[in-house]
Amino acid sequence: MHLTKDNKLKKLIIVGDRVLVKLKKSQDKTSSGLYLPPGVQEKEKIQQGYIIKAGPGYPIPMPAEDDALWKEQEENVKYLPLQAKEGDLAIFLLNGAFEVVYEGEKYFIVPQSSILMLERETEM
Repeated sequence: MHLTKDNKLKKLIIVGDRVLVKLKKSQDKTSSGLYLPPGVQEKEKIQQGYIIKAGPGYPIPMPAEDDALWKEQEENVKYLPLQAKEGDLAIFLLNGAFEVVYEGEKYFIVPQSSILMLERETEM
């Protein structure tokens, strides 16, 4: 099986309340027509990008039942899902995000608490 970039991304597991974001291609020209050098937009405090993968959400421990003690402990964890979904355009605070490079591409791991707004193509 030949691994493409998309297949390799499928192997990534985002944990907890975090999402994997790829920055949206920013305009290299301001509204007044001034051309900005590469990297200027990346220094801004607020960024926007598309959510590539989302974590399962906030873990909620479930109370153990006496007759379920023989079961594996992983069954006792449920997750409160995130509001952010794959494909959403996220506006987020850069200082709450962590930059990572995977397969030569730059991404940001962003906790849901750093996301200010989401834009979703489908109606909610």
